[in-house]
Amino acid sequence: MTTAVDKFHEFDKFGSVLGLQRVSELLKRLGNPHQGMKYIHVAGTNGKGSTCKFIEAGLAGCGYKVGLYISPYIEKFNERIQCGGRDISDEELERYGGQALAKAAEMVEDGLDSPTEFEVVMATAFLFFQSQNPDYVVLEVGMGGIGDATNVIEQPLASVITSIGFDHMHVLGDTLEEIAWNKAGIIKEGCPVISNVSDHEAAAVIAKKAYETGSRLYDVSKIRYSTDWISPEGQQVSMELWHTDYGEVVTKMIGRHQAENLKTALATIEVLRKNGEIQIERSRLYAGIRDAAQPGRFEVMARPESEWNAYVVLDGAHNDPGAEALAQTMADVFPEKKTLIVAGMVEKKETDKVLAHFAKVSRDFIATQPDYEGRAMAAETFAQFIREARDPEGMPLHILQVCGSPEEAVDAARREAAKGEYEVILFTGSLYLIGAVRSILRARTDYDHYRTLKYGDGRKHD
Repeated sequence: MTTAVDKFHEFDKFGSVLGLQRVSELLKRLGNPHQGMKYIHVAGTNGKGSTCKFIEAGLAGCGYKVGLYISPYIEKFNERIQCGGRDISDEELERYGGQALAKAAEMVEDGLDSPTEFEVVMATAFLFFQSQNPDYVVLEVGMGGIGDATNVIEQPLASVITSIGFDHMHVLGDTLEEIAWNKAGIIKEGCPVISNVSDHEAAAVIAKKAYETGSRLYDVSKIRYSTDWISPEGQQVSMELWHTDYGEVVTKMIGRHQAENLKTALATIEVLRKNGEIQIERSRLYAGIRDAAQPGRFEVMARPESEWNAYVVLDGAHNDPGAEALAQTMADVFPEKKTLIVAGMVEKKETDKVLAHFAKVSRDFIATQPDYEGRAMAAETFAQFIREARDPEGMPLHILQVCGSPEEAVDAARREAAKGEYEVILFTGSLYLIGAVRSILRARTDYDHYRTLKYGDGRKHD
Protein backbone atom coordinates (compact mmCIF):
# COMPACT_ATOMS: atom_id res chain seq x y z
CA MET A 1 0.00 0.00 0.00
CA THR A 2 1.36 3.39 -1.03
CA THR A 3 1.10 5.86 1.84
CA ALA A 4 1.09 9.65 1.89
CA VAL A 5 4.70 9.56 3.07
CA ASP A 6 5.68 7.44 0.06
CA LYS A 7 3.97 9.97 -2.18
CA PHE A 8 5.74 12.84 -0.39
CA HIS A 9 9.07 11.22 -1.21
CA GLU A 10 8.16 11.13 -4.90
CA PHE A 11 8.47 14.92 -4.84
CA ASP A 12 12.11 14.59 -3.72
CA LYS A 13 13.07 14.52 -7.41
CA PHE A 14 12.38 18.26 -7.50
CA GLY A 15 15.11 18.80 -4.89
CA SER A 16 15.35 21.59 -2.33
CA VAL A 17 14.35 24.55 -4.49
CA LEU A 18 13.90 27.68 -2.41
CA GLY A 19 11.21 30.25 -3.08
CA LEU A 20 7.68 31.00 -1.88
CA GLN A 21 5.70 31.09 -5.14
CA ARG A 22 4.93 27.35 -5.28
CA VAL A 23 4.00 26.91 -1.61
CA SER A 24 1.91 30.10 -1.67
CA GLU A 25 -0.09 28.77 -4.62
CA LEU A 26 -0.48 25.36 -2.95
CA LEU A 27 -1.73 26.90 0.28
CA LYS A 28 -4.09 29.20 -1.62
CA ARG A 29 -5.68 26.17 -3.26
CA LEU A 30 -6.05 24.61 0.19
CA GLY A 31 -7.81 27.67 1.59
CA ASN A 32 -4.72 29.23 3.23
CA PRO A 33 -4.77 27.04 6.34
CA HIS A 34 -1.64 28.74 7.67
CA GLN A 35 -3.41 32.02 8.26
CA GLY A 36 -4.89 32.98 11.62
CA MET A 37 -2.39 31.14 13.84
CA LYS A 38 0.29 32.53 16.14
CA TYR A 39 3.82 31.53 15.16
CA ILE A 40 7.26 31.50 16.71
CA HIS A 41 9.63 31.17 13.76
CA VAL A 42 13.08 29.66 14.38
CA ALA A 43 16.05 29.64 12.00
CA GLY A 44 19.74 28.86 12.48
CA THR A 45 22.56 26.65 11.31
CA ASN A 46 22.67 24.54 14.46
CA GLY A 47 20.46 24.41 17.51
CA LYS A 48 17.15 25.38 15.95
CA GLY A 49 15.52 22.00 16.56
CA SER A 50 16.52 21.93 20.22
CA THR A 51 15.54 25.57 20.68
CA CYS A 52 12.13 24.79 19.18
CA LYS A 53 11.74 21.88 21.58
CA PHE A 54 12.66 24.00 24.60
CA ILE A 55 10.14 26.69 23.59
CA GLU A 56 7.42 24.12 22.91
CA ALA A 57 8.02 22.28 26.17
CA GLY A 58 8.15 25.46 28.23
CA LEU A 59 4.90 26.82 26.81
CA ALA A 60 3.21 23.42 27.13
CA GLY A 61 4.32 23.24 30.75
CA CYS A 62 2.50 26.52 31.33
CA GLY A 63 -0.72 25.05 29.99
CA TYR A 64 -0.65 26.20 26.38
CA LYS A 65 -1.51 23.93 23.46
CA VAL A 66 1.47 24.12 21.14
CA GLY A 67 2.05 22.93 17.59
CA LEU A 68 5.59 21.97 16.63
CA TYR A 69 7.04 21.58 13.14
CA ILE A 70 10.61 20.26 12.92
CA SER A 71 12.86 18.48 10.43
CA PRO A 72 14.33 16.05 9.85
CA TYR A 73 12.79 13.21 11.83
CA ILE A 74 14.86 10.59 13.65
CA GLU A 75 12.84 7.37 13.49
CA LYS A 76 9.35 8.03 12.14
CA PHE A 77 8.12 10.66 9.71
CA ASN A 78 5.24 11.62 12.04
CA GLU A 79 7.77 13.20 14.45
CA ARG A 80 8.02 16.20 12.13
CA ILE A 81 4.49 17.39 12.88
CA GLN A 82 3.30 17.52 16.50
CA CYS A 83 0.58 19.23 18.49
CA GLY A 84 -0.43 19.05 22.11
CA GLY A 85 2.52 16.80 22.90
CA ARG A 86 1.72 14.09 20.33
CA ASP A 87 2.87 13.28 16.82
CA ILE A 88 0.42 13.51 13.95
CA SER A 89 -1.25 10.11 13.64
CA ASP A 90 -0.96 7.91 10.55
CA GLU A 91 -4.65 8.49 9.83
CA GLU A 92 -4.26 12.28 10.08
CA LEU A 93 -1.16 12.14 7.94
CA GLU A 94 -3.09 10.29 5.25
CA ARG A 95 -6.04 12.68 5.48
CA TYR A 96 -4.22 15.99 5.38
CA GLY A 97 -1.34 14.71 3.30
CA GLY A 98 -3.85 13.43 0.77
CA GLN A 99 -5.44 16.87 0.53
CA ALA A 100 -2.06 18.55 -0.01
CA LEU A 101 -1.00 15.95 -2.59
CA ALA A 102 -4.25 16.37 -4.54
CA LYS A 103 -3.77 20.13 -4.84
CA ALA A 104 -0.11 19.66 -5.78
CA ALA A 105 -1.22 17.35 -8.58
CA GLU A 106 -3.73 19.99 -9.72
CA MET A 107 -0.92 22.54 -9.95
CA VAL A 108 1.08 20.26 -12.24
CA GLU A 109 -2.01 19.57 -14.38
CA ASP A 110 -2.49 23.33 -14.72
CA GLY A 111 1.03 23.68 -16.06
CA LEU A 112 2.54 25.21 -12.92
CA ASP A 113 5.81 24.22 -11.30
CA SER A 114 5.43 21.29 -8.94
CA PRO A 115 5.84 21.93 -5.20
CA THR A 116 8.84 20.26 -3.59
CA GLU A 117 8.57 17.50 -1.01
CA PHE A 118 9.24 19.96 1.83
CA GLU A 119 6.49 22.28 0.59
CA VAL A 120 3.89 19.51 0.39
CA VAL A 121 4.80 18.35 3.89
CA MET A 122 4.63 21.94 5.15
CA ALA A 123 1.14 22.31 3.68
CA THR A 124 0.13 19.06 5.38
CA ALA A 125 1.38 20.44 8.69
CA PHE A 126 -0.62 23.65 8.30
CA LEU A 127 -3.80 21.65 7.60
CA PHE A 128 -3.18 19.55 10.70
CA PHE A 129 -2.48 22.58 12.90
CA GLN A 130 -5.63 24.27 11.62
CA SER A 131 -7.65 21.23 12.71
CA GLN A 132 -6.06 21.24 16.17
CA ASN A 133 -6.44 24.97 16.87
CA PRO A 134 -3.25 25.38 18.95
CA ASP A 135 -2.51 28.48 20.99
CA TYR A 136 0.91 28.76 19.35
CA VAL A 137 2.91 27.02 16.64
CA VAL A 138 6.69 26.72 16.90
CA LEU A 139 7.97 26.55 13.34
CA GLU A 140 11.48 25.36 12.47
CA VAL A 141 12.97 26.59 9.21
CA GLY A 142 14.02 23.83 6.85
CA MET A 143 16.92 25.54 5.03
CA GLY A 144 18.09 29.13 5.19
CA GLY A 145 15.20 31.48 5.79
CA ILE A 146 14.20 33.96 3.12
CA GLY A 147 13.10 31.37 0.56
CA ASP A 148 12.20 28.56 2.91
CA ALA A 149 8.61 27.30 2.69
CA THR A 150 7.99 28.12 6.35
CA ASN A 151 8.59 31.78 5.54
CA VAL A 152 5.16 31.94 3.94
CA ILE A 153 3.82 32.98 7.35
CA GLU A 154 3.25 36.71 7.46
CA GLN A 155 3.60 38.04 11.01
CA PRO A 156 5.16 35.77 13.64
CA LEU A 157 5.16 36.71 17.31
CA ALA A 158 8.94 36.34 17.28
CA SER A 159 11.71 35.61 14.79
CA VAL A 160 14.47 33.56 16.39
CA ILE A 161 17.96 32.94 14.97
CA THR A 162 19.94 30.41 16.98
CA SER A 163 23.33 30.44 15.26
CA ILE A 164 25.15 31.11 12.01
CA GLY A 165 27.67 28.62 10.65
CA PHE A 166 28.82 26.99 7.44
CA ASP A 167 26.27 24.51 6.10
CA HIS A 168 24.39 24.15 2.78
CA MET A 169 26.88 26.60 1.25
CA HIS A 170 25.92 25.50 -2.27
CA VAL A 171 22.52 27.12 -1.63
CA LEU A 172 22.99 29.70 1.12
CA GLY A 173 26.36 31.24 0.24
CA ASP A 174 30.07 30.85 0.90
CA THR A 175 30.45 33.43 3.69
CA LEU A 176 28.85 33.80 7.09
CA GLU A 177 27.49 37.17 6.02
CA GLU A 178 25.70 35.62 3.03
CA ILE A 179 24.30 32.81 5.18
CA ALA A 180 23.20 35.33 7.82
CA TRP A 181 21.45 37.43 5.16
CA ASN A 182 19.53 34.38 4.01
CA LYS A 183 18.46 33.36 7.51
CA ALA A 184 17.60 36.95 8.46
CA GLY A 185 14.94 36.72 5.77
CA ILE A 186 12.52 35.40 8.40
CA ILE A 187 12.55 38.80 10.12
CA LYS A 188 9.24 40.53 9.49
CA GLU A 189 8.15 44.14 9.91
CA GLY A 190 7.79 45.10 13.57
CA CYS A 191 8.29 41.60 15.00
CA PRO A 192 10.77 41.07 17.85
CA VAL A 193 14.01 39.31 16.90
CA ILE A 194 15.87 37.05 19.34
CA SER A 195 19.40 36.35 18.09
CA ASN A 196 22.18 34.22 19.56
CA VAL A 197 24.76 34.77 16.83
CA SER A 198 28.31 35.25 18.10
CA ASP A 199 30.15 36.02 14.84
CA HIS A 200 30.44 39.80 14.62
CA GLU A 201 29.94 40.15 10.85
CA ALA A 202 26.99 37.75 10.77
CA ALA A 203 25.41 39.44 13.79
CA ALA A 204 25.77 42.81 12.04
CA VAL A 205 23.77 41.51 9.07
CA ILE A 206 20.96 40.42 11.39
CA ALA A 207 21.03 43.73 13.27
CA LYS A 208 20.82 45.63 9.96
CA LYS A 209 17.79 43.59 8.86
CA ALA A 210 16.08 44.15 12.21
CA TYR A 211 16.69 47.91 11.92
CA GLU A 212 15.39 48.04 8.34
CA THR A 213 12.16 46.28 9.32
CA GLY A 214 11.58 48.28 12.50
CA SER A 215 11.96 45.13 14.57
CA ARG A 216 13.35 45.25 18.08
CA LEU A 217 16.49 43.13 18.35
CA TYR A 218 17.23 41.09 21.48
CA ASP A 219 20.85 39.99 21.12
CA VAL A 220 21.43 37.27 23.71
CA SER A 221 24.86 36.17 22.46
CA LYS A 222 26.69 38.01 25.22
CA ILE A 223 24.33 37.02 28.06
CA ARG A 224 26.22 34.67 30.33
CA TYR A 225 24.97 31.53 31.99
CA SER A 226 26.50 29.16 34.51
CA THR A 227 26.35 25.39 34.45
CA ASP A 228 25.77 24.41 38.07
CA TRP A 229 26.30 20.72 37.33
CA ILE A 230 26.38 18.33 34.40
CA SER A 231 26.13 14.55 34.23
CA PRO A 232 25.00 11.89 31.74
CA GLU A 233 21.47 12.40 33.11
CA GLY A 234 21.24 16.13 32.45
CA GLN A 235 22.50 19.52 33.55
CA GLN A 236 21.45 22.49 35.64
CA VAL A 237 21.84 25.97 34.15
CA SER A 238 21.36 29.42 35.66
CA MET A 239 21.18 32.84 34.00
CA GLU A 240 19.61 36.27 34.22
CA LEU A 241 17.61 37.67 31.32
CA TRP A 242 17.04 41.42 31.43
CA HIS A 243 16.89 41.52 35.24
CA THR A 244 14.70 38.41 35.46
CA ASP A 245 16.32 35.48 37.22
CA TYR A 246 16.21 32.08 35.55
CA GLY A 247 18.22 30.12 38.07
CA GLU A 248 18.63 26.38 38.58
CA VAL A 249 16.90 25.29 35.36
CA VAL A 250 17.29 21.51 35.00
CA THR A 251 17.21 19.86 31.58
CA LYS A 252 17.90 16.42 30.12
CA MET A 253 19.48 18.07 27.09
CA ILE A 254 23.20 18.09 27.78
CA GLY A 255 26.12 20.28 26.76
CA ARG A 256 27.23 23.87 26.51
CA HIS A 257 25.52 24.16 23.12
CA GLN A 258 22.25 23.03 24.74
CA ALA A 259 22.73 25.62 27.46
CA GLU A 260 23.01 28.19 24.66
CA ASN A 261 19.86 26.80 23.04
CA LEU A 262 18.10 26.93 26.40
CA LYS A 263 19.17 30.56 26.78
CA THR A 264 17.75 31.40 23.35
CA ALA A 265 14.48 29.62 24.16
CA LEU A 266 14.07 31.21 27.58
CA ALA A 267 14.88 34.62 26.09
CA THR A 268 12.12 34.08 23.52
CA ILE A 269 9.66 33.09 26.24
CA GLU A 270 10.71 36.09 28.34
CA VAL A 271 10.20 38.48 25.40
CA LEU A 272 6.72 37.04 24.82
CA ARG A 273 5.98 37.42 28.54
CA LYS A 274 7.20 41.03 28.63
CA ASN A 275 5.10 41.78 25.56
CA GLY A 276 2.01 40.46 27.31
CA GLU A 277 1.56 37.60 24.86
CA ILE A 278 1.90 34.80 27.42
CA GLN A 279 1.71 34.27 31.15
CA ILE A 280 4.12 31.90 32.82
CA GLU A 281 4.30 30.22 36.17
CA ARG A 282 7.93 29.54 37.06
CA SER A 283 7.44 26.05 38.49
CA ARG A 284 5.36 24.91 35.52
CA LEU A 285 7.79 26.45 33.04
CA TYR A 286 10.69 24.65 34.72
CA ALA A 287 8.77 21.36 34.75
CA GLY A 288 8.16 21.67 31.03
CA ILE A 289 11.82 22.42 30.32
CA ARG A 290 12.87 19.49 32.50
CA ASP A 291 10.81 17.12 30.37
CA ALA A 292 12.10 18.44 27.02
CA ALA A 293 14.08 15.86 25.07
CA GLN A 294 15.50 15.69 21.57
CA PRO A 295 16.03 12.15 20.29
CA GLY A 296 19.48 11.64 18.83
CA ARG A 297 21.01 14.77 20.35
CA PHE A 298 23.53 13.57 22.94
CA GLU A 299 21.00 10.99 23.99
CA VAL A 300 22.17 8.43 26.54
CA MET A 301 20.57 5.16 25.48
CA ALA A 302 22.30 2.77 27.90
CA ARG A 303 24.43 2.88 31.03
CA PRO A 304 27.27 0.70 32.35
CA GLU A 305 24.85 -1.37 34.45
CA SER A 306 22.97 -2.36 31.27
CA GLU A 307 23.80 -5.32 29.06
CA TRP A 308 26.10 -2.99 27.09
CA ASN A 309 28.49 -2.65 30.02
CA ALA A 310 29.13 0.96 28.94
CA TYR A 311 27.42 4.25 28.28
CA VAL A 312 25.82 4.26 24.83
CA VAL A 313 25.36 7.76 23.41
CA LEU A 314 23.67 8.92 20.20
CA ASP A 315 24.48 12.31 18.70
CA GLY A 316 23.71 13.46 15.18
CA ALA A 317 26.79 15.65 14.78
CA HIS A 318 26.72 15.90 10.99
CA ASN A 319 28.46 19.23 10.36
CA ASP A 320 31.42 21.24 11.65
CA PRO A 321 29.65 23.19 14.44
CA GLY A 322 27.73 20.10 15.57
CA ALA A 323 30.88 17.99 15.74
CA GLU A 324 32.69 20.73 17.67
CA ALA A 325 29.82 20.87 20.19
CA LEU A 326 29.88 17.07 20.52
CA ALA A 327 33.62 17.02 21.24
CA GLN A 328 33.18 19.68 23.92
CA THR A 329 30.23 17.86 25.52
CA MET A 330 32.13 14.57 25.60
CA ALA A 331 35.01 16.36 27.37
CA ASP A 332 32.59 17.89 29.89
CA VAL A 333 30.49 14.78 30.58
CA PHE A 334 32.91 11.91 30.05
CA PRO A 335 36.40 13.28 30.76
CA GLU A 336 39.17 10.69 30.38
CA LYS A 337 36.71 7.89 29.58
CA LYS A 338 37.84 5.56 26.81
CA THR A 339 35.44 5.92 23.90
CA LEU A 340 34.69 3.95 20.75
CA ILE A 341 33.19 6.06 17.95
CA VAL A 342 30.78 4.45 15.49
CA ALA A 343 30.19 6.93 12.67
CA GLY A 344 28.83 7.36 9.16
CA MET A 345 28.22 10.37 6.96
CA VAL A 346 26.30 11.51 3.90
CA GLU A 347 27.93 13.02 0.84
CA LYS A 348 28.50 16.77 0.49
CA LYS A 349 29.35 17.29 4.15
CA GLU A 350 32.58 18.76 5.57
CA THR A 351 33.90 15.31 6.42
CA ASP A 352 37.49 16.41 7.12
CA LYS A 353 36.37 19.11 9.57
CA VAL A 354 33.88 16.80 11.29
CA LEU A 355 36.51 14.08 11.70
CA ALA A 356 38.97 16.55 13.18
CA HIS A 357 36.51 17.11 16.05
CA PHE A 358 35.70 13.40 16.39
CA ALA A 359 39.44 12.73 16.71
CA LYS A 360 39.54 14.90 19.84
CA VAL A 361 37.21 12.36 21.46
CA SER A 362 38.88 9.10 20.43
CA ARG A 363 41.25 7.49 17.95
CA ASP A 364 39.17 4.28 17.77
CA PHE A 365 36.48 4.02 15.08
CA ILE A 366 33.98 1.70 13.49
CA ALA A 367 33.16 3.11 10.05
CA THR A 368 29.69 2.55 8.65
CA GLN A 369 27.13 4.25 6.44
CA PRO A 370 23.62 5.69 6.88
CA ASP A 371 20.56 3.97 5.52
CA TYR A 372 19.93 6.78 3.02
CA GLU A 373 19.63 5.78 -0.59
CA GLY A 374 21.41 8.04 -3.00
CA ARG A 375 23.32 10.28 -0.59
CA ALA A 376 24.95 7.95 1.92
CA MET A 377 28.73 7.99 1.86
CA ALA A 378 29.89 4.39 1.42
CA ALA A 379 31.43 2.92 4.55
CA GLU A 380 34.71 2.22 2.78
CA THR A 381 34.86 5.79 1.44
CA PHE A 382 34.34 7.15 4.95
CA ALA A 383 36.95 4.70 6.25
CA GLN A 384 39.45 6.20 3.84
CA PHE A 385 38.77 9.65 5.30
CA ILE A 386 39.46 8.18 8.74
CA ARG A 387 42.73 6.60 7.57
CA GLU A 388 43.93 9.95 6.28
CA ALA A 389 42.92 11.89 9.42
CA ARG A 390 45.02 12.49 12.53
CA ASP A 391 44.25 13.22 16.16
CA PRO A 392 45.32 16.55 17.77
CA GLU A 393 48.75 15.03 18.56
CA GLY A 394 49.25 14.00 14.95
CA MET A 395 48.66 10.32 15.59
CA PRO A 396 46.74 8.23 13.04
CA LEU A 397 43.24 7.04 13.82
CA HIS A 398 42.42 3.35 14.25
CA ILE A 399 39.62 1.57 12.39
CA LEU A 400 38.42 -1.51 14.23
CA GLN A 401 35.95 -2.52 11.53
CA VAL A 402 34.20 -1.27 8.40
CA CYS A 403 30.48 -2.12 8.42
CA GLY A 404 28.17 -1.83 5.43
CA SER A 405 24.97 -1.19 7.41
CA PRO A 406 23.78 0.25 10.73
CA GLU A 407 22.80 -3.27 11.87
CA GLU A 408 26.34 -4.56 11.29
CA ALA A 409 27.77 -1.53 13.06
CA VAL A 410 25.58 -2.03 16.14
CA ASP A 411 26.58 -5.70 16.30
CA ALA A 412 30.26 -4.83 15.96
CA ALA A 413 30.02 -2.15 18.66
CA ARG A 414 28.24 -4.59 20.97
CA ARG A 415 31.05 -7.12 20.55
CA GLU A 416 33.64 -4.47 21.36
CA ALA A 417 31.65 -3.31 24.39
CA ALA A 418 31.52 -6.89 25.69
CA LYS A 419 35.33 -6.90 25.94
CA GLY A 420 35.12 -4.24 28.65
CA GLU A 421 37.78 -1.98 27.11
CA TYR A 422 35.49 0.95 26.36
CA GLU A 423 33.53 3.04 28.85
CA VAL A 424 31.54 4.92 26.21
CA ILE A 425 30.19 3.77 22.84
CA LEU A 426 29.39 6.89 20.78
CA PHE A 427 27.23 6.61 17.65
CA THR A 428 27.50 9.81 15.64
CA GLY A 429 27.48 11.47 12.22
CA SER A 430 24.46 11.55 9.94
CA LEU A 431 21.02 11.84 11.53
CA TYR A 432 19.92 9.13 9.12
CA LEU A 433 22.43 6.81 10.77
CA ILE A 434 21.34 7.89 14.23
CA GLY A 435 17.69 7.22 13.43
CA ALA A 436 18.46 3.70 12.23
CA VAL A 437 20.69 2.94 15.22
CA ARG A 438 18.12 4.31 17.65
CA SER A 439 15.46 2.00 16.25
CA ILE A 440 17.80 -0.98 16.50
CA LEU A 441 18.82 -0.16 20.07
CA ARG A 442 15.26 0.38 21.24
CA ALA A 443 14.27 -2.99 19.77
CA ARG A 444 17.22 -4.90 21.21
CA THR A 445 17.87 -3.42 24.64
CA ASP A 446 15.96 -3.63 27.91
CA TYR A 447 16.92 -0.04 28.66
CA ASP A 448 13.89 2.22 29.04
CA HIS A 449 15.05 5.55 27.70
CA TYR A 450 11.87 7.30 28.75
CA ARG A 451 12.42 6.51 32.42
CA THR A 452 12.05 9.22 35.04
CA LEU A 453 15.55 10.61 35.39
CA LYS A 454 16.94 10.77 38.88
CA TYR A 455 19.07 13.85 39.07
CA GLY A 456 20.19 13.33 42.67
CA ASP A 457 22.27 16.14 44.06
CA GLY A 458 23.68 16.96 40.66
CA ARG A 459 27.27 16.18 41.45
CA LYS A 460 29.41 15.07 38.57
CA HIS A 461 29.65 11.31 38.13
CA ASP A 462 32.86 9.44 38.78
